[in-house]
Amino acid sequence: MENRISGTTRLLGLIGSPVGHSGSPAMYNYSFQKLGLDYVYVAFDVKKEAVGKAMEAMRTFGMRGMNVTMPDKTEAVQYMDELSPAARLIGAVNTIVNDDGKLIGYITDGEGFVNNLRDRGIDVAGKKITVAGGGGAATAIQVQCALDGAREISIFNRKDAFFSRTLEMAEKIQKEKPGCIVRAFDLADDAKMKEEIDDSDIFVNATIVGMKPLDDQSVVKDPSAFRPGLIVCDAVYNPKETKLLREAKQAGCTCISGEGMLLWQGVSAFKLYTGQDMPVQEVREKFFAVQ
Repeated sequence: MENRISGTTRLLGLIGSPVGHSGSPAMYNYSFQKLGLDYVYVAFDVKKEAVGKAMEAMRTFGMRGMNVTMPDKTEAVQYMDELSPAARLIGAVNTIVNDDGKLIGYITDGEGFVNNLRDRGIDVAGKKITVAGGGGAATAIQVQCALDGAREISIFNRKDAFFSRTLEMAEKIQKEKPGCIVRAFDLADDAKMKEEIDDSDIFVNATIVGMKPLDDQSVVKDPSAFRPGLIVCDAVYNPKETKLLREAKQAGCTCISGEGMLLWQGVSAFKLYTGQDMPVQEVREKFFAVQ
C-alpha cells in the first residue's frame, strides 16, 4: 500500500468505538488498488463526545468522507449540512461525503439490504414485507423498502418503554410514502407474526436473535409460518446460517444471509465517495463467504 500513497492521495475513514475489528479498511483499500484510485482508507476510534471534532478534522484535512458506526451514527447528524431522504427519516448517518466542505450524510444500510435482494433478482417494489426489529438496521431496512416502493410493511418490535419510537417511525414512513401501508405490532405476539408472515412476500429478521450467544434461537417461534415462495432474510451475519434460515430453508423458502447486506451497504458508500462501482465480485470472493 505504501507504494501507492502520494502527495495527492485523498483520505477516507471510519469513525466509531471500537473499530479495531472492522473489515472496512481492507475492503476499501483493496478496491482502490484494483481500480487504480488515489485514495486510502483508515479507521479512527472516536467516541460519541468527540464526533464534533472529527467532523471539524474532516473539513480541515479535506477528507473525501467517512463511514460512521456505533455509537456515533445519531450524534453525527447534527453536524451535517444536508441529509439524504433515508438519513433524514431515520435521524442517523453511516456515510458522510465531504463535497468541498459541505458535509452530506447518508444511511446505506437499507440500500445494502435492497441491493442485496436486487443482486438475486428480487425487487421490493409492490411487495409486502414483515420486519422483526426496531433498532438501527431494522429501521434502515423499513425506510429504504418504503422509499423503493414496497406495498406494505409490518414491523414487529418488543413492546417495552421504547415501543413508542417504533410507532413514531411507522407514522413517519407512512407520511413520507402514503402509498405504503405501515403497521407496528408486539414482537411477543407469535400468532400475529405468523398471520403477517402468511400474507407477506418477504420476511426479515433485523434483531440480534440468532447472533451468538443467541444462535440457538429464532425470532420466529413457529416454523410452520414458512412456506415455499417466501423470501426469508437475516441481518445477522455471524453465524452465516442462523437457526431462522435453517428452518426456513427446510420449508422451501428462498434464504438470504446478512453478509450480502454488509457487502452491498459498502458498495453504496464506495459509489458515493468515488463515483465508481466497487469491484463487487472480486471483493465478494476475497472478503465474504457469500457468493
